[in-house]
Amino acid sequence: MDIVRCLRENKKKYGEFIEEYLFSRENISLIILILDIRHKVSENDKLMYEYIKNTNKPYLIIANKADKIAITKVDSAISDMRKDLKIKPEEILIPFSSERKIYIENTWNNISRWSEI
Repeated sequence: MDIVRCLRENKKKYGEFIEEYLFSRENISLIILILDIRHKVSENDKLMYEYIKNTNKPYLIIANKADKIAITKVDSAISDMRKDLKIKPEEILIPFSSERKIYIENTWNNISRWSEI
């Protein structure tokens, strides 16, 4: 079996597993999609976003590694991600940095709205 075919088959299996998990679990209180703010939204990111949206479960999107770009470019990067994913204004997409702990309070406030911490 060549490597490309193997990768495609594994990708399909992972997709099926994720889809089944997201749709069948009753006890999911919040789904968090973590994307890298430094990179353009990929087709896989878009697919995962669609899976999550279609579960009809609460979700939020975190744009991680916000410390890796200039703070003056964070809003622009978030705006680009919103456009690429076609995110509605009421949907939550927030920047985050675990390394420098910036945006951490906003992130935890959003997470705690949906979970029992």
